[in-house]
Amino acid sequence: NADSKGNCTCVTCGKVGHWKTGGIQAGHFMSRKHYSTRWDERNVKPQCVGCNVFKSGEQYKYSLYLGKQLSEELMIKSKEIVKFTSIELEEMINFYSNEIKKYS
Repeated sequence: NADSKGNCTCVTCGKVGHWKTGGIQAGHFMSRKHYSTRWDERNVKPQCVGCNVFKSGEQYKYSLYLGKQLSEELMIKSKEIVKFTSIELEEMINFYSNEIKKYS
């Protein structure tokens, strides 16, 4: 979550940066390759590029941030096979595009 100036804190190392220009990315606890959790907002938190890319997501530290129960729920959910229709994907794209516009 960003503050009123657009700054976010990396959930794994505590680095602060602007969500758009400060090296903060949408870090996924369970990899984006898992469609069942890819767009689950509980699975996506701010991470600096160092943790998200160069340290492969720091999954253990990420799990400490989320807590045992949520980490386990997301891990189990990530194993589910889901298929989104084109309409569902378009709806998600529209929804998140509109959410981004609120902060731009």
